[in-house]
Amino acid sequence: MRAVKNMRQITKAMKMVAAARLRRAQERVVAARPYTRKMMQILGDAARRAPDYKDPLLTGHDREGADERVILALVTADKGLCGGFNTNLIKAAQEFLKNNAGVEVELVLIGRKGYDFFRRRPVKIRREHIGVTGTGKIKASDAGLIARGLIADFKSEDDRIDRVYLLYNEFKSALSQRPIVEQLLPVGHIEVAEVTQAETLVDYIYEQPAEVIFGELLPKLVENQVYHALLESVASELGSRMTAMDSASKNASEVIDKLTLVMNRVRQAKITREIIEVVSGAEAL
Repeated sequence: MRAVKNMRQITKAMKMVAAARLRRAQERVVAARPYTRKMMQILGDAARRAPDYKDPLLTGHDREGADERVILALVTADKGLCGGFNTNLIKAAQEFLKNNAGVEVELVLIGRKGYDFFRRRPVKIRREHIGVTGTGKIKASDAGLIARGLIADFKSEDDRIDRVYLLYNEFKSALSQRPIVEQLLPVGHIEVAEVTQAETLVDYIYEQPAEVIFGELLPKLVENQVYHALLESVASELGSRMTAMDSASKNASEVIDKLTLVMNRVRQAKITREIIEVVSGAEAL
């Protein structure tokens, strides 16, 4: 009973810490959205000015007859005790590998749990990033480093990478997280900004041609997508850990109640046996 009570104390403390960090993680996810919207607005305006602009990050490579090669960037946690968070992501990655059996897939593993799992499997690991999400505070510099590495892999003529995918847990609520696979590269078609009746199209004056602005913003867009995915992953991890620790605390309370009942029954049986022995001895005398 003392051991279970100590475990319950630990799980309650972990739940409280995760709940406090979850609120801040949610605020960071919400705060990052206006930046993304504004970037897409500027990219849409640049696309309107340069409709014939082509870039490998935007349109991909033209490699007819070559075997397709894909990179899957998997974002997992560096720590456990977070329910099915890591398990669901690893299952989704295995499902992706199964669905792309005819394609050469290489993994970029972000998080220790994904790396510990796949390093023992016959899967090609391109590189790993450990400790990025472990502290719960995502740095834009870390996201930029990961994104620039993926961009370099995609643009390299030696590696001939055709597509780059990002797999992470999308944060819905503390009770709901959903593994999502999204294509990171090529970016694809940027929608031209549409003007509603209540809005007027602002004619921006750029210091550089739209093609130059487009070339500068595309890598920033990829970096922002990776940064947003890491923020979503951290919030999902904290929500899953809070839920798991709450369930563990409740289970520990149930175990304590059962052990208390067993202890009382054993004590009662012992007292009854001692009384019987005393009565039997008295009758024998």
